Amino acid sequence: MRNGGSRQNLEGWVRTKTAPPVPKAASPPRRPRPPRPSPPEAAMNRRTFLCGSLLMLAVPLAAEAEPTGKVYRIGVLETLSATLNTSNLDAFRQGLRELGYVEGQTFVIEYRSADGRPERFPGLATELVRLKVDLIVTRGTPAVLAAKKATGSIPIVMATSADPAEFGVVSSLAHPGANVTGLSTNAVELAAKRVELLKEAIPRIARLAGLANMSSPASASQWRQIEVAARSLALEPQLLDVRATEDLARAFDTAIKQHADAIIVANDTLTQTNFRGIVDLSAKHRLPSMFASREFVDAGGLMAYGPNFTDLYRRAATYVDKIVKGAKPADLPIEQPTTFVLVINLKTATTFGLTIPPSLMLQASQVIE
Repeated sequence: MRNGGSRQNLEGWVRTKTAPPVPKAASPPRRPRPPRPSPPEAAMNRRTFLCGSLLMLAVPLAAEAEPTGKVYRIGVLETLSATLNTSNLDAFRQGLRELGYVEGQTFVIEYRSADGRPERFPGLATELVRLKVDLIVTRGTPAVLAAKKATGSIPIVMATSADPAEFGVVSSLAHPGANVTGLSTNAVELAAKRVELLKEAIPRIARLAGLANMSSPASASQWRQIEVAARSLALEPQLLDVRATEDLARAFDTAIKQHADAIIVANDTLTQTNFRGIVDLSAKHRLPSMFASREFVDAGGLMAYGPNFTDLYRRAATYVDKIVKGAKPADLPIEQPTTFVLVINLKTATTFGLTIPPSLMLQASQVIE
């Protein structure tokens, strides 16, 4: 009975792991320890362990890194010279840097500008193709149309484009098709909004001049929207068609002769290149002006409303990165801007004797004083 009880107690101890200590069995004879490594050998073992560990950590990082040894040649087909386009170009470079690219080591830029002459785009696009660039970044509808005509294989990324689906650049925004993708500015739709903002800023205006290069598909579409919006606000629209730099001064003279109260300027290669001259003419004739991009307002124009162009250029870098990593332009949907900026030059308003309504000032993203 006692022995049986002892076995039960022992089993309980094993199950609960709270048994009293069991007498220790005799220890087996100890084996002789291997000799300790000498200091140089120990240091070598530690180095071997550390190097092996670091190598194991580096393997997954290397798998995610950019391809080594490849320097991507990025063609840029622009409306403006690099000097006039500094802020946008810097934003594009910043976007690439944020993605791990280093200029001169993993990418170089081949910059080509039409310098306000859209007829130069086809020749410049062909030149970039001959240089065997890895992809082409474009600004504006004429530039992307020229690039698409020059190549059907080199990927094209639109940093900005008025409405690529409307003008046949892509099949649709969701499924671009072919070798083109990138960003749209909604330029045509925003033209009407600019008319509304200008009327809100200067309620007394009755005649609205529109400065546009009607040889540009995007400018022609913008003007149609301007006309409709102006008439809906009881404004008389007045088209000033300009095709070259020398047309600008005559256009402003015509606007004054026809008693225009304000002027709205369509964005295209010609107007962007001559933004300082247009602002000067507006000041000379004391004609309040509305623009599509802020460089006009920074130069002294009254107002601008549109997408944040520097942000679009920074976003264009993400398209470049995706294509470099194997994505096909046809499969990358066109992005549209989600935020827009209203910039007002209060100093210019004061010069023109205008008082901007407080309600409009509250809408402004930035006020230049």
